Amino acid sequence: MVRKAAVTTVSNGSYLQGQANGRLPSMDSEQPAQEGKVVLKKKVTLLRGISIIIGTIIGAGIFISPKGILKNTGSVGMSLTVWTACGILSLFGALCYAELGTCIKKSGGHYTYILEAFGPLPAFVRVWVELLIIRPAATAVISLAFGRYILEPFFMQCEIPELAIKLITAVGITLVMVLNSTSVSWSARIQIFLTFCKLVAILIIIVPGVIQLIKGETQHFKNAFAGNDASVMGLPLAFYSGMYAYSGWFYLNFVTEEVENPEKNIPLAICISMIIVTVGYVLTNVAYFTTISAGELLLSKAVAVTFAERLMGNFSLAVPVFVALSCFGSMNGGIFAVSRMFFVASREGHLPEILSMIHVRKHTPLPAVIVLHPLTMIMLFNGDLYSLLNFLSFARWLFIGLVVAGLIYLRYKRPDMPRPFKVPLFIPALFSFTCLFMVALSLYSDPVNTGIGFVITLTGVPAYYLFIVWDKKPKWFRKLLGNSDVLEKHLEHFN
Repeated sequence: MVRKAAVTTVSNGSYLQGQANGRLPSMDSEQPAQEGKVVLKKKVTLLRGISIIIGTIIGAGIFISPKGILKNTGSVGMSLTVWTACGILSLFGALCYAELGTCIKKSGGHYTYILEAFGPLPAFVRVWVELLIIRPAATAVISLAFGRYILEPFFMQCEIPELAIKLITAVGITLVMVLNSTSVSWSARIQIFLTFCKLVAILIIIVPGVIQLIKGETQHFKNAFAGNDASVMGLPLAFYSGMYAYSGWFYLNFVTEEVENPEKNIPLAICISMIIVTVGYVLTNVAYFTTISAGELLLSKAVAVTFAERLMGNFSLAVPVFVALSCFGSMNGGIFAVSRMFFVASREGHLPEILSMIHVRKHTPLPAVIVLHPLTMIMLFNGDLYSLLNFLSFARWLFIGLVVAGLIYLRYKRPDMPRPFKVPLFIPALFSFTCLFMVALSLYSDPVNTGIGFVITLTGVPAYYLFIVWDKKPKWFRKLLGNSDVLEKHLEHFN
């Protein structure tokens, strides 16, 4: 189905406002571009696509606390098996998104695919929760890790003041927002550099670990599957932790319209990235166990630092710096990608239309980027971040499972849709079942927090009818939602 958007140019000539009246423009439309139309340029190459995926997946977890899996499996051998299995399952999910990204050539990721398969209500609920809670809280959490570890070398002998961490974190968040508002190219270049730093950090751990293996340091691998047996609940929770560690493989689909040759580059970037991350994660854990026992790993507050102190001496001071750079890369990649979801939702008419504007000269969705800044700052200084993320952790897998189920549904609903890349049907079936199983598990293991999160998510339903469906809004209310002239004046200094 072809859907066309009426495009108008804002009077001051600084931004282009696309008003789609609740519908996205078709990427396959043969209608020539209207004169004066400004679009997000295709600046995401294969290398930049790989850097977005790897740079967003690899955060602080693998360096600081990769113990959720070990704790719930009870043995070294089973934990390494789960790390490998979660990598393969994540690859299956990523391949499903590769099919969706090559047949639905629109940015927006989860939001766009849910909209195509199941309609506007569930899509609006997804973007509602993402904008108000999930993204600001998630950005604040990874930013706090950045702030803590960038200050670590300066406070080796004492505790880092919480206020200092939050102030440095605020500076980091602001820097990422300015970077993504100013230049797509520079944001992508810095992401490539930060991804390189992450891979160097992983190699700094893997190479000494391999040397240890060559020297015969294999005592922690003897009877690798001996230990505490994984409980019925423990093994699913281990998979939950593993899937969370690999999450981020879907972010390239948020910027599909900016990817050069998406039919080729999206599947390639996803496959290359997931292979690199899976191999890197498994070998990093193997390296840890060459030097640290399972019990010591569970007790360590920062596993990579403990590992480096034992094998590298003073060079271990570099580890917190690499962890901070890794966190900064996750911040940059996440904001770069998710701002496109808000941009597309605004273009659909599901968010205020100011968020669908593109800066004429910088070609960035500037309003969609900076809307996250005040929300993230509120979360940083006032919010109970970890509780919010615990409340809503199930929502991520619920909607991802819904997206992949939507792929199966679209196979039957729209069998003639061009599919340059197509996965065997058992892959989306297995992955969607895994996601929905994790949602059911969270309901069973933590019904209170999951129930609160479910209620928060359901607030999107009355919001949808209030902001989208209700067509008899007072004039002042419509003006508040649709008129962006005042905000444009505040953005003029970016010209």
